[in-house]
Amino acid sequence: MSAVAQITVSPERIAELTSLIRSSGDETRTTVSPLDGADVATIPVSTEQDVVDAFAAARVAQTHWARTPLRRRKKALLRLHDLILRHQDELLDLIQLESGKARAHAFDEVLHTALTGRYYGRTLGRILGPHRRGGVYPVLTSIRQYHQPKGVVGLITPWNYPLSMALVDGLAAVAAGNAVVHKPDSQSPLTALAIIELMHRAGFPPDLWQVVSGAGSVIGTAIIDRADYICFTGSTATGKKIAARCSERLIGCSLELGGKNPMIVLPGADVDRAVEGRISAAFSSAGQLCVSIERVYVHESLYERYRDALAARLERLSYGANADWEVEMGTLVSPSQLATVEKHVADALDHGATLVAGGHARPDIAPWFHEPTVLENVPESALCHAEETFGPLISLYPYRSVGEAVEQANRTSYGLNASIWGPVRRARRIAPRIQAGTVNINEGFAATFGSIGAPMGGMKESGTGRRQGAEGLLRFTESQSVGVQRLIPVAGPSFLSKRAFGRLLTVGLVLLRRFTPKA
Repeated sequence: MSAVAQITVSPERIAELTSLIRSSGDETRTTVSPLDGADVATIPVSTEQDVVDAFAAARVAQTHWARTPLRRRKKALLRLHDLILRHQDELLDLIQLESGKARAHAFDEVLHTALTGRYYGRTLGRILGPHRRGGVYPVLTSIRQYHQPKGVVGLITPWNYPLSMALVDGLAAVAAGNAVVHKPDSQSPLTALAIIELMHRAGFPPDLWQVVSGAGSVIGTAIIDRADYICFTGSTATGKKIAARCSERLIGCSLELGGKNPMIVLPGADVDRAVEGRISAAFSSAGQLCVSIERVYVHESLYERYRDALAARLERLSYGANADWEVEMGTLVSPSQLATVEKHVADALDHGATLVAGGHARPDIAPWFHEPTVLENVPESALCHAEETFGPLISLYPYRSVGEAVEQANRTSYGLNASIWGPVRRARRIAPRIQAGTVNINEGFAATFGSIGAPMGGMKESGTGRRQGAEGLLRFTESQSVGVQRLIPVAGPSFLSKRAFGRLLTVGLVLLRRFTPKA
């Protein structure tokens, strides 16, 4: 049996999963696998009334869930961690079937979601509190800060990371006491549905996570108009529209959007190591990753050696559209993604760029497969100089000074991720100068992406808000301060005149300032 044949999901299993979608109409759509172009599943299409019903059910479930003790939520999160690892084979098959990525890259998603469950399962109480805060009068005033759930979170997730992008955000939302109404991308709903089924088995209430399906212009808009908070991952253009619509309702949103992410190779860098890191940084999930590196700035002393070593490494790269764990790059997800890559490559060459490696579609591997491609001498007039390709295409640029490299890295409207390769002490000094939400040293993106305790998000037009870490949980809450005043009111006791009380406070403040230890 071939490796491709091993990536199968039975019709009965698909029917079980699609039954989790809230849908009352007869309309359906068919999903197609990038691995071979074959039909995968018939997906019910939800109506606007289905969205209304989903929110009604979610609000009832959320009311009860918000009162669930944190210890029970933590146990459910840790049980989910175990279930994800136990059922990883099916999850890997579904991810590959729907996205076309290599199996090792699909495992990144399994690992990421399991780590998310473990992180919040272990830190939930510490993050959510309640926390004591300093009162206006020591001893007499006590303040406690609480974090109340938003209510029902609208979650709109992409096709490129159908497991990770659903769970790293949605799991934080429910951990904080919210319910979720989720619209997974139409290309990859089965993966999200499988993990939601595991959540039910882990102890999360069935109605807490509602799934609807359909066009973003219809179903996505209906979600935004009813949610208490919106979490979206996708394009910058769509993110701006969502932000505008959220502002009309005065609800918050977190948006992880596009990126044109740079890498800087410093003098003194290990060239072979930097080349190997470049492979995973640019070609994981065939470059269809918001934090993927698309621009590489190499010091002129290393440039030719780096370019030639990269081209030689790509000649040995293992391609495939199958379940082989040794495959280093899978396929693009759709004809439109392939068309974008081909357009960017052809446009750059027309504008005078030089092809270093790759450059061609490979339908012999998969219908929408494109070789990993490296360009140099890319002029500013070329589309791929500034536009996000979201595919296996990178551009190389030599530089003379580190200041020049930093300036070029920051010359973009985006600011999601960056990578620096070279001596660690020097790279640490440079990292704060890069305008990006995450900067990885001697790694492409995985150091920050995989560290769930570290917040992750974009600057500039790469989005707002942060996922992961305490910030990734607290964005789904409303901060509430509760104060208790003892013995005398804040305005002072009745037996003292306002003037006398003011003088007393002045003396007290001077003494407190004098004896307060330095931070």
